[in-house]
Amino acid sequence: MTTAGRAPVPGRLLGSGRTADVYEIDGAWVLRRDREGWFDAAAEAAVMEHVRRHGYPAPAVRTTASRTDLVMERLEGPTMLQAFAAGTLDSATAGALLARLLRELHAVPGRSPSRPELRVLHLDLHPENVILTADGPRVIDWGTAQDGDPGLDWGMSAVILAQAAVSAEPYAAAARATLTALLADPSGLDEEGLREALRRRAANPTMSEEEVQLLGEAGELIRSLSAPGRS
Repeated sequence: MTTAGRAPVPGRLLGSGRTADVYEIDGAWVLRRDREGWFDAAAEAAVMEHVRRHGYPAPAVRTTASRTDLVMERLEGPTMLQAFAAGTLDSATAGALLARLLRELHAVPGRSPSRPELRVLHLDLHPENVILTADGPRVIDWGTAQDGDPGLDWGMSAVILAQAAVSAEPYAAAARATLTALLADPSGLDEEGLREALRRRAANPTMSEEEVQLLGEAGELIRSLSAPGRS
């Protein structure tokens, strides 16, 4: 089995996201292939190795063979979104877990000695990118990670949830409840981070026109939930 213009893939397709496919290698490893070539697998592997050295729950990785291919630890368990659908995870617990994962990540030192105030940011931390393994949650999809101010990371997670919360999808109410729990004190969200998160989501080429149109309402919802005295 091959993909157009690429090396053969090692095994069966396990799953697909907006930009990447995951293929089976064996019981311990998978190949994650970026279909669009937007992310540098070596850079992604480097940030995953950095946070793992500091005890953060990212998958183990092996040396990358190309810019688009990342060989990573095979994880067993549902994503948070799948656990929602199965009724084994509630919104309050999910929001609190996302908040904990953000706080723990921002305790990891950044990678620039000259800018010690910066922290590693995931920038795509949401229920589809957390796998609930028997050993605890593991965070995947680090292609957008960079060093920066934690407020932006909180903003990105909040905007992703808020877009779902203001949509017409059947999971909108659950997304709103998860967002509410995420933003419960202590939250690292700030206005600057929220504005930049909204700008980045609007510029994201994977967003549909309908998703972009939801951003205004999503921002209003986040600000209402973050206001003093919110219910």
